[in-house]
Amino acid sequence: MKSIPVLLLLPVLFSATEGVHNPDLNQTSSEDLDLTVVLDLSSLVRRVDLRFLSVTVDASLASEEKFMFLLGSSKLRMLSRALTPSFLRFGGTRQDFMVFTPQRSLQQDSGSSAALTCDKLELPPWLEERLKKEWTHQQVLLMREDLRRKYRRVKFTENTVDMLHSFTNCSGMDLIFGLNALLRTADNVWNGSNAGSLLQYCESRGYRMSWELGNEPNSYEKKAGIRVDGYQLGQDFTRLREMMSQSKLYHDAGLFGPDVGQPRDRRTDILQGFLQSGAEAVDAVTWHHYYVNGRDTSLEDFLDPEVLDTLIWKTNEVLETVKLASPEKSVWLGETSSAFGGGAVGLSDTFVAGFMWLDKLGLAAKLGLDVVMRQVLVGSGTYHLVDENLDPLPDYWLSVLYKRLVGPEVLNIEGLHNFSRRKRVRLYLHCAHRQRYRRGAVTLISMNLSHRAVRVSLPARLSSSTVEAFVLQSEQPGEEGLYSRSVTLNTEVLKMVDDQTLPDLKGARLPPSDHLQLPAYSLAFFVFIDAAASACF
Repeated sequence: MKSIPVLLLLPVLFSATEGVHNPDLNQTSSEDLDLTVVLDLSSLVRRVDLRFLSVTVDASLASEEKFMFLLGSSKLRMLSRALTPSFLRFGGTRQDFMVFTPQRSLQQDSGSSAALTCDKLELPPWLEERLKKEWTHQQVLLMREDLRRKYRRVKFTENTVDMLHSFTNCSGMDLIFGLNALLRTADNVWNGSNAGSLLQYCESRGYRMSWELGNEPNSYEKKAGIRVDGYQLGQDFTRLREMMSQSKLYHDAGLFGPDVGQPRDRRTDILQGFLQSGAEAVDAVTWHHYYVNGRDTSLEDFLDPEVLDTLIWKTNEVLETVKLASPEKSVWLGETSSAFGGGAVGLSDTFVAGFMWLDKLGLAAKLGLDVVMRQVLVGSGTYHLVDENLDPLPDYWLSVLYKRLVGPEVLNIEGLHNFSRRKRVRLYLHCAHRQRYRRGAVTLISMNLSHRAVRVSLPARLSSSTVEAFVLQSEQPGEEGLYSRSVTLNTEVLKMVDDQTLPDLKGARLPPSDHLQLPAYSLAFFVFIDAAASACF
C-alpha cells in the first residue's frame, strides 16, 4: 500500500477555465493555512450501493390525498430523474397513522401498471399552481399537529399508491413504501390485515416495490401512547416477511427497517431487541439521524466540526450493534437531514445546510453505511431539496453534482493540520463516476467551513493530471451569504433554463498544476482525470 503526502496550503477561489490564464491562481496570501494529507490510490476502503444518495417523499403529502397529485408535476419528475439511480422512500411520522381504504374492486384494477402512463401522470399547469398554493396552507396545519403531537388517522386510496408508483417509475427511482406499524391487536401484536390488502392491490397492478414497517418506533409512546419493544417489533417484521413470501411478486422484494431514531444517551435498546428476533427478516437495517433540534439551533451549529463529528460515534454505535447480531447485514440511513423537528427555519434550506449534507455523504460512505436517504424531496418541513415552487435549492444542486461526479468506490484520505481549527477543512476521496470519466480518475470532495481561504498543493501524481473543478459558493460573500437560497458553480448562479431543463453544470477545466485553491465557505469537487489510481480500474 502506497501513501502519498499532499500539502494543502489553505486562499482565493480560482476561477480559471480551459484555455484562460487566471492571474490570481499562483498568488499566495500571508494568511494561508497549511494542511498535510495522506491518501492512498492503490486500494479501496469500501464500496457503497449505486443508489447511495437517495431521497424521501414525506408521508405528510398524503395528509389530504389531493396533494399526492403534485407528484404529477413534469418539472418535479425531471428534477428527480437527475438524482437517479436512487431509492425513493415514502414514509415518516404520518405513515403510522395511514390506513389503506380501497375504493375499487380488484377486478377493476387487475392488469399492468402501464395503465397510468408517464404521459397520463402529467399534471395540468393550472392544477399544479393551485395545489402548490394550498400545500403552503396545509403545511401550517401539519406543523400544529407536530407541535401538539396529536395526529389524526389518514385514509388513503388506490390513488396515493398509483401516483407514487407512477412517479418513481417515470423518474427511474426504486420505491420503498412505509407501512403502518401502529395497527395493533389487543395483545400489542401488529395487525397485518390492512397491509395485506395493500400488498394484494399492488400485486394486482404489477407494482414492483420494496417495503418498510413503521417509523421511529422509539417515539411511539410519545406520539401515540403505545409502547412496542424491539423484540416484538422484530416479530412483527418476521410476520410481514412471511406475508411477502406468500406473494408471487413480493416474495423476493426488499424489506427494510426498523427505522429507529438515532442512539440517545448511548442506548440502542430497541435496535438490539429488534435484531434478536427480526434481523433475518430485513435486507438492510435502517436508522435515522439528525444533527440538531430545528427549533433552537444556529448558524454556528451548521459550521461546527464537533457537531458534524457526532455522526461518527452514532454511526459506529449502530454498526457495532448490528455487527454483533448480524455481521453481514447492510446498514442504511433510512431518513436523515440537518435538523429534526421539520428542519431549522432559515437554515435547513439555505446554502449553509450543504456543509452538513456533503459531510454526511462523505462520512457515511467512509464509515460503513451503504445508503443515505435525504429527508426530503417534497413534504412538510424546511429541509427540502426543492422549494415551494418546485425550484432547486442549494442542496439539490449539490446532490446532482455528487451523483454525476462521485463513484461508489471509497478511497482513504487523512489530514494532518498545523492550524488550530483543524477540522474546518474536510476532505473525502472516491473514484470518479465511471459513466462520466475514464477508469483511474478520482474525485476529491472538499469543504472549507472557515472564513479563510485555502491553497491546495498537490503531489506529482495528481499535479500532472488535468483537473475539472466544481466549486460551489453562495452568490453573496461572507457569513451573510450562508443564509442564501441561491448557489453559484464556479461563480455562475445556478438556475434552471426552463421548467424542463437543467443547466450544463460544467466544471472549470484546469491544466496540470502543483496547486488548486479553495475559497472560504465553499464546497468543491475536484476530478483528477489522469490520476490513474490503480484502485479505480
